This record gives sequence, structure tokens and C-alpha cells, in this order.
Amino acid sequence: MGNNVKSVCVYGASGTKIAPAYFEAASELGRLLGRRGMRVINGAGTTGLMRAVTDGALEAGGTVTGVIPRFMVEKDWHHKQLTEMLVVETMHERKKRMADLSDAAIALPGGCGTLEELLEIITWKQLGLYLHPVVILNTNHYYDPLLEMLRRAEDEEFMRVRYKGLWLVADTPEEAAGFL
Repeated sequence: MGNNVKSVCVYGASGTKIAPAYFEAASELGRLLGRRGMRVINGAGTTGLMRAVTDGALEAGGTVTGVIPRFMVEKDWHHKQLTEMLVVETMHERKKRMADLSDAAIALPGGCGTLEELLEIITWKQLGLYLHPVVILNTNHYYDPLLEMLRRAEDEEFMRVRYKGLWLVADTPEEAAGFL
């Protein structure tokens, strides 16, 4: 894509009972971004794939900026070794700040929150509000059902075909980092 990507927003699950392959991919993505000197922007979580990306990036000498709502800090849900932690008031502010700080976005597998973040950033890109690459890291074909749903939305003209370039799909962390 280009060499002007300096900060990457990474969305991902906060759950802890996830299969090891997802943690391995998240850690590897963090290490790749850290080695390339790209700042990771994420939700500052202390568990799940968010933590794996953070730890991987920090182990590789990278930096991580976490953006987290105040109520999550009060519940002690934040990673303690972040390079920088930005506290906001709402989940909406969190998502906007993460997008504003980034030059690209990568979605790891996740639940409702991750899916919502991914679809929102795609919508923002469609509307011209986010002009950077959006990459879906499709570890273990996790996103295949969503990608099929998006194809169906195009086929049934809920989305224009010209929007097909709104996102890129990567099967491995190396491929995802390579898109940046």
C-alpha cells in the first residue's frame, strides 16, 4: 500500500477461552508491527487478543497506545504496561479516537464488539470518513461467514459493487502486515 502507515488500529477479542491459534496470530501480528516501528492503537485491554497484540508489539520493541473508557479503568480492565493510555468517557469516543490516531485498521477475530468496530470502520470508509486501509485477518477462516454475508449484500444490491475494495482479507499476520 505504501510506507506512510505509522500507526495501526487493531481490533480484537478480549475473551480468554479462545483457541491458541488465535492468540498465536495476534502475538505474531503485534511482533511484526513492533519490529516495523508501527505504533499499535487498541482498546487497552488486559485480556484476550488485545493483550496478545500489545505484548507482542512491546516484546518486539514497539509502542502501544491504548484507548479506554473511564468505567473500564475503574474496573481495572486496562493493560498496565502500555506505552500510552488515553482515557475517554464513552465507547463511542474510544472508537473515534482509535480511528483518528491510526493510518490503518486490522480486525482480528472477535465477538460483538470487534464485529461492530470492523463494520463501523468499513462504513466510515464507505462514507469517506476513514481513508486508510482496513484489513480483516481471517485466522482459521473465522470471518468466512461475514465475508459471505457481505458478498450477499453486494449480490442483492444492498451494497454497490464498487465498495468491494473497502477491505482487504489476509489469512496470516504476515499477509496482514504486508498490506500496510
